[in-house]
Amino acid sequence: MTAIGEKTVVTITYDLSVTDENQQKVLVESAEADAPMEFLFGMSGLPLEFESQLAGKNPGDSFTFSLTPEQAYGDYDEQALVEIPKDVFMIDGKFDGEMLEVGNFLPMADNEGNHMQAKVVEVGDEVVKMDFNHPLAGMEMHFNGLVASVRPATAVEIDHGHVHGPDGHADDK
Repeated sequence: MTAIGEKTVVTITYDLSVTDENQQKVLVESAEADAPMEFLFGMSGLPLEFESQLAGKNPGDSFTFSLTPEQAYGDYDEQALVEIPKDVFMIDGKFDGEMLEVGNFLPMADNEGNHMQAKVVEVGDEVVKMDFNHPLAGMEMHFNGLVASVRPATAVEIDHGHVHGPDGHADDK
């Protein structure tokens, strides 16, 4: 039996709750058996402490742990609220109002070409206020789940840095 460790593909089911402003745990996400979470351990981009809590576990093992904001996505950063000129969102000379609905997440890129997601917070006459914080920034996260499977990653998965499905990857052929 393969235990969770470097260069393994991990499949888990879980419930994720966060602590709200009233110090109550609120369920925000579930990964069920019909749609589990699968990731390449050590190359997932998930918080290091998340992976650390799962290290050494075997298929069938359950887990329960919490992560502080410092262990997860950091504190909420007011400086990550940015006003962007509205004309940046023009496409072919037209403004797409549906794209800029408050609450939408948009793919963005900085001047160096780094990709990120930003949430539309407010749409004004001249600017759009975008929030570049991770959606779980500033939140204490509580996980309760089960390790469904663990297997060694393939050389191609390690080379690509992500899990491939049962039929491989388009680049594998």
